Amino acid sequence: MKTIATYDSATGTFTLEKGVWRGTFPIADLPNWIRFYRQQQERYPTHAAQYAADVEALEGLAKHIGAILR
Repeated sequence: MKTIATYDSATGTFTLEKGVWRGTFPIADLPNWIRFYRQQQERYPTHAAQYAADVEALEGLAKHIGAILR
């Protein structure tokens, strides 16, 4: 399932969407969410692929934000 991560600079938040699930969080929490999904991959290796799209979307967002802020 595809995961989409978007950034709202006006509110300083990002939104993570996967299927019908959606959550919006402070941008300062982005590293924590990346770490969480990486840990899930390590803790549950048989389900690691299920978290890969989440990690990819969040890391992509982090790179995008880094490019904006430069």
